[in-house]
Amino acid sequence: MPDQVWELPEEHETERDDPRTSRGEPTRERRPGAWSRWQPLLLRLHFYGGMLAGPFILIAAVTGLLYTLTPQLDGIVFRHEVTVDEYAPQTRTLADQIAAARTVYPDAPITSVKPPTVPSETTQIAFTTTEVPSDYTRTVFVNPYTAQVQGTLTTYGMWLPIRSWFDEMHRNLHLGVAGRYYSEIAASWLWVVALGGLAMWIARARRRGRKSLVLPDRTGTPEGSRKRTLSWHGTVGIWIVVGLLGLSITGLTWSRFTGEHIEQLRAQLSWTTPSVSTTLPPTDSRTGAPAEPTAGADTVLRSAQTAGLQPPMWMKPPAATGDAWEVYERKRDFPTRFDAVAVDAETGAITDESRFADWPLTAKLTGWAIDAHMGVLFGLANQIVLALLVIGLITVIVRGYLMWWKRRPTRGGWPTAPRRGALTGLRPVEAVIAVAVLAVVGWMAPLFGATLGLFILGDVVAGELIRRRKQAVS
Repeated sequence: MPDQVWELPEEHETERDDPRTSRGEPTRERRPGAWSRWQPLLLRLHFYGGMLAGPFILIAAVTGLLYTLTPQLDGIVFRHEVTVDEYAPQTRTLADQIAAARTVYPDAPITSVKPPTVPSETTQIAFTTTEVPSDYTRTVFVNPYTAQVQGTLTTYGMWLPIRSWFDEMHRNLHLGVAGRYYSEIAASWLWVVALGGLAMWIARARRRGRKSLVLPDRTGTPEGSRKRTLSWHGTVGIWIVVGLLGLSITGLTWSRFTGEHIEQLRAQLSWTTPSVSTTLPPTDSRTGAPAEPTAGADTVLRSAQTAGLQPPMWMKPPAATGDAWEVYERKRDFPTRFDAVAVDAETGAITDESRFADWPLTAKLTGWAIDAHMGVLFGLANQIVLALLVIGLITVIVRGYLMWWKRRPTRGGWPTAPRRGALTGLRPVEAVIAVAVLAVVGWMAPLFGATLGLFILGDVVAGELIRRRKQAVS
């Protein structure tokens, strides 16, 4: 295997590139600039992420694209469950509708009640049952005009079966907890690869005197050549880099290990999403907790509507004796609505409230970013932009592997990789900073740190084998 090189004449300026050399003028040895020192490290990280974490990113991109294209399918496939064909002047009470749903699951606790958002929708009553995993529910769909059950489906939060299936495919490939590692590795490396590629593309354009960063260079490069592939690789990367950073950051908020660290950081900085307290204050006028946890549902709904809450709304029954109902809006498309209230079912009193207008800006931005990641913030337009972004990412990954493959020796053999020893080119203080930053990021994103360590270990072993082979030949 040849020694690793990465287009040294193209990526590094040498004395031969100095115009004074061709004129016979004396040249002074130039000290390497900051970019010349840092570029090998960025290139090495970009190579690690692109080559070794690339498959995880590619899988996340493909499954994310499928998820983006499926939201409308639920309404078509499960039209009978989610819609009603005939309206009536009046709807039945929530108590009647809950009683109808109880005939399907008489002993299961009710997780939530979702009144219709528009007159053509059914009421959705979700139950916690042993039939489905703990984070799923069985939802009974009830005609609000007749209190007749129209069907039962397995749901995940707001999502019906098709969307929830693709959502889990994207999150963990339907492999449970173990599957979440793949998506966390993808999200942990995506921002590193994106920023490294951005820095190298800008530096390359400046060095070559290119006026445009966002258009491919078609001059003097034959179709199918590595330089043409590199030009499209970098250009598409520039177009999508901001979106990739957003996907990476928001994706990490759902991850298992990094997500916990982010949640702790948000709590320390008071960036968490506000919530209402469902603990009822003691009062002498209370007659005692009702025997049925969902008793008073109609009173709770009227109080929430009087407080200004609008559909789509979810109503959560008391989790324990002495608790209030929680009613919250979940209008995730823009303009969003996330007001919430706690309601005493016995008296109808609002015991606590949270208004979206009062949320910290950071909490709002976090919610908007997550909804944009899921393709729901701006409706169909959001889905289209997200799909184009993911398609662009897929092409960048494929071209990256294609460039690497085109670097194989002309007489056959395995493609080469960037040179080793990136840290040795830094000044001591810079090397310490680089190691410290990587250590902090590795602690914050443990799977990034673990995979980076494995990559470096494998690289060191490979380098030692190559060195010994050369010594044996010489």
